[in-house]
Amino acid sequence: MTPGDSALDLAARRLESAVHVLEQRLSQRLKAAGDDAGGLFDLDRARLAAELDQARARERELEAAGAQASVALGNAIQEIRAALAGQTTEA
Repeated sequence: MTPGDSALDLAARRLESAVHVLEQRLSQRLKAAGDDAGGLFDLDRARLAAELDQARARERELEAAGAQASVALGNAIQEIRAALAGQTTEA
C-alpha cells in the first residue's frame, strides 16, 4: 500500500486478487473435470466479472461522494474560522 492509496483502493485490489485466484482455481478444476463442466464455470465466471464491475462502479461513486464531502467540510471549516476570527476582532 502506498501513502496515496485509500482503504477503498486496497479493498478493490484485494478483491481483484481474490477473483484472479478464484479464476485460476476454476481453470484448474475445469481441466480436471473435463469439457462437460465448462459451461457452468463460464456462467459463474461471467457472474463474478459482472459483480466485480458493479463493485468498481460503486467504488468510483463512493470516492466521488467522499471528495465532495471533503470539499464541503473544508468550506465549512473555513466559514467557521472566518466567523470566529470576526468575533475575536469585534470583542
